[in-house]
Amino acid sequence: MTLALVLVGWCVLLVLSWPIALAVLVLAPLVWLLSLPFRLLGVVVDAVFALVRAVVMLPARLLGHRP
Repeated sequence: MTLALVLVGWCVLLVLSWPIALAVLVLAPLVWLLSLPFRLLGVVVDAVFALVRAVVMLPARLLGHRP
């Protein structure tokens, strides 16, 4: 559904201002490539928080408490 909305939005932008629509078409992959390291950083930070939570909750789990 979101792909259809993006396509319709791009077509409207193409009708209203074709130079901006072409710039969006060219720059979108570059923006995606620039955002990849930040996505990777987000995954790593999430994994670190999960590890810290597991270490902190370990004594409670050993004593029999289930979350």
